[in-house]
Amino acid sequence: MNPAEEYILNQPEPYRGILLFLQSVIEGDIPGVELKYKYKIPFYYINGKPYCYLNQSKDYVDLGFWNAAHLSVHLDQMNTEGRKMMKSLRYKALEDIDTTVLKEVLKDAYSVKDKKFWK
Repeated sequence: MNPAEEYILNQPEPYRGILLFLQSVIEGDIPGVELKYKYKIPFYYINGKPYCYLNQSKDYVDLGFWNAAHLSVHLDQMNTEGRKMMKSLRYKALEDIDTTVLKEVLKDAYSVKDKKFWK
C-alpha cells in the first residue's frame, strides 16, 4: 500500500471518511492526478507538478491548493489562516462538504495547474 493511502486509512473518524470522500472526488474528476506522499501528507501531482494536498490537522481536514495565488472561484470559502500563499477548503465533518463548491474549486485549480506558484 502506498504511504499516502496508509496516511488516509490511519486517520480516526470523521477525518478518514472526509479524506476518503475527497480522494474519490479528486481521482474521479481530475484527469491525470497521481497520489504521492510528500511532506508527510498525501499530495496530488499532475505531470510531475504539485496540484493539491490533503492534511488532517487538529479538528479538521485541509484540502490545500498549490497554485492558490491563481484561484478565482469560491475564494470566500477558502481558508488562508496563518499562510501567505496557500489556500484551502477546510472540513470538520463529511456533511460540511458542498460537492458543487468542491468540484468547481478543483476545476479552477486544474485550469491554473501550469502557472507558477507565485503570481
